[in-house]
Amino acid sequence: MTHRQRVQLFLLLTPVTVFLGVFFLIPLGTIAVYSFLTPGLYGGVEWSFYHWNYGRIFGWADGITEVFEPVYLHILLRSLGLAAATVAICLVLCYPVAFWVAGLAPRWRMLFLFLITLPFFASLIVRLYAWLLLLKPSGLLNTVLMGLGAITEPLDILYTPVAVILGMVYIFLPFMFLPLFASIDTLDRSLIEASGDLGARPVQTLLKVVLPMTVPGIVAGGVIVFIPAVGNFIVPDVLGGAKGLMTGNLIEQQFLSSRNWPFGSALAMVIMALVLGVLLVFSNRARRAGGRI
Repeated sequence: MTHRQRVQLFLLLTPVTVFLGVFFLIPLGTIAVYSFLTPGLYGGVEWSFYHWNYGRIFGWADGITEVFEPVYLHILLRSLGLAAATVAICLVLCYPVAFWVAGLAPRWRMLFLFLITLPFFASLIVRLYAWLLLLKPSGLLNTVLMGLGAITEPLDILYTPVAVILGMVYIFLPFMFLPLFASIDTLDRSLIEASGDLGARPVQTLLKVVLPMTVPGIVAGGVIVFIPAVGNFIVPDVLGGAKGLMTGNLIEQQFLSSRNWPFGSALAMVIMALVLGVLLVFSNRARRAGGRI
């Protein structure tokens, strides 16, 4: 590499490096440091090493100043489960629709892509409160079902994990659809036709030809949906109530209400480590599956 090329590369990478350093690495490092500091008596931190923040989560708390409470692990596991359910439901809903949209004429395809992204033009809070009006006992859903005679008393959906999943699926559906559509749109249709000509049934073609070729879109959509879903706190706060508490709500409470910044930082680092671990395992298996194919 010549000197001129090195200078050009330096100029190109400097803005990105500075941006990531200021808005990602420095805040992340601050949270990591705070997670090992002593909580201040009236908020803030005291600059002394304090590993009981993690002990309070995982069980090595001293039992005097900090007490181990299994509820935190339960909330962490619940957050992972709700995020995984959101990914699965989004995938099941988006996969056939992405195939259908990819087969449309270009003008109709652009129309449906616009409709998919249309919710982004409205405020998230407004959309969530619309779901609140739909799901409440006297809301539209229960009114219609009772009017049709399908139910005799209102369904208790609001402020449950089901309402949280419905809200997150609604919000993150476009994030799953767009990567899937990009992957499906570039499929080699001749391979699908060849599979049918060789006697493969539609299910075999889907599992042996179509699904492996769309793995990149599935992985990308799963990652894009899972990461914000596992740390989401707005949807559980509006639709979940106490029954739908997730890690994002817990971290928000520690920073704002309890003013226990070190413990909130420890929770943030734990959920970040769990997310990275899950994503590494998932991407590794996807890469192995792609290699076998």
